[in-house]
Amino acid sequence: MKARILFVCLGNICRSPMAEAVMRHQVEQAGLSHRIEVDSAGTGDWHLGHPPHEGTRKQLDQHRISHQGMKARLVISDDFESFDYIVCMDTNNLRDVRKLLNDAGGAKREGDGSQKQLFTFMELLPDKAMADVPDPYYDGNFSFVYELVDNGCKELLKRVQSDLDMN
Repeated sequence: MKARILFVCLGNICRSPMAEAVMRHQVEQAGLSHRIEVDSAGTGDWHLGHPPHEGTRKQLDQHRISHQGMKARLVISDDFESFDYIVCMDTNNLRDVRKLLNDAGGAKREGDGSQKQLFTFMELLPDKAMADVPDPYYDGNFSFVYELVDNGCKELLKRVQSDLDMN
């Protein structure tokens, strides 16, 4: 069995591509690339086809994590069938993804007993007492976001490995 993870933020140029790249790197380091696939998407269409934000690329470069070939794309209704874990970077993204899911007639997918999981990224880091990953597009704090993403991806990798081991 293969697990597929989708990270979602607003424009798909800052937080979600950072999480995609970090998670992909951690998956490779764990030797699980053949069992776990990672992607990212956005709920807004302002940056479609663009590479990750310069601040995101700078953080990834500092940590020697590849962002090669990454381009912003929109969340689409097919993503609900394709991905096992849809991880939203903030509560607004979660609301927008749920609306898209409902509009696509897939409301029963969430909590229907299937392996599908839809949640916010910060649920992976409950000790942080934060609901949302802050958007560095507005505040420029890419290093803080990187720390959250790195730690959260480690927790997600543990969860996915455990789920894979159970199947």
